[in-house]
Amino acid sequence: MKVLAAGDHFVLNTLIAEALRRRLDDTALHLSELSLPWPLEPFGKVAEVDEASDAEDALIEALDGVEVCVTQMAPFTERVLAAAPALRMIAVCRGGPVNVNVAAARARGVRVCFAPGRNAAATAEFTIGLMLAALRGIPDAHDSLARRALWDASYYTYERCGPELEDTPVGLIGYGAVGSRVARVLSAFGAEVEVYDPYVRGDVHGMRAPSLDSLLARSRVVTLHARLTPETRGLIGARELALMPRGSVLVNAARGGLVRTDALCDALDGGQLAAAALDTYEQEPPAPGSRLLKTPNLVLTPHLGGASRAVAHKAAAIAAAEVERYARGEPLAHCLT
Repeated sequence: MKVLAAGDHFVLNTLIAEALRRRLDDTALHLSELSLPWPLEPFGKVAEVDEASDAEDALIEALDGVEVCVTQMAPFTERVLAAAPALRMIAVCRGGPVNVNVAAARARGVRVCFAPGRNAAATAEFTIGLMLAALRGIPDAHDSLARRALWDASYYTYERCGPELEDTPVGLIGYGAVGSRVARVLSAFGAEVEVYDPYVRGDVHGMRAPSLDSLLARSRVVTLHARLTPETRGLIGARELALMPRGSVLVNAARGGLVRTDALCDALDGGQLAAAALDTYEQEPPAPGSRLLKTPNLVLTPHLGGASRAVAHKAAAIAAAEVERYARGEPLAHCLT
């Protein structure tokens, strides 16, 4: 079986190769490699697919005679799929195959698999880190001491010191693989956890909010864990931010499109929000003149929530397990076509 490992600088080709060789007979595995530039070069829209490396020509050349491709960012557009008649399976090392034209793959009999949950633990941990950084002003205090050599005692004054999580009402919007982990950690901190997710049934860690508005009105901290869909795009705008108690904190390590950027900056500038922390943005990367880069009390990281070495290993392992099932003719565990 001819397999292409189209890795990048996060899910390395060496990790994909190791995972495949643990699962498959090395004598039957004919492995070739294509190295993609992400994240050193940002992903983007390529033809009709999203969040992909702009490498159609290189991918078409590398797919010659290939039956299975394991990748994270390769752009499987209509054009690429049409040029790869031997291809029968794409194993995408991410939570959803947004870089694949699934309809075009289905029409050609190409199986499309993905790696759900690969970065849930990493993103949950990072979310808690963002929350603590925003609540306690950790980045500003670090910058004051490490960059300006200033021992600023005013950080210890009542006006400047931040709240703690214990006994603080924290609202979670979304209760999937990431949100549920965040809820458990927050409960261990002693936070008063409230969850809003109309699509999840059963018990949750904390209370269930009857509506989004009621959660916003009660929560001193709000953290987002919803998927970005046409219904959730711009979910948090000026009206929603105004419902939150004055001096609250917003955290978003989910998708940037959930929050309206100008409304967030207005809320921070006007003191409606005391702080916010973002790992994702409506536009990635933010434009050089973006208000986000000038707004105070805002913790910003460059979409790192799911970046841990364990995630890269998990993603390669999940994809390799799917390739093994395919090779054995067994039902696939995470397949869309």
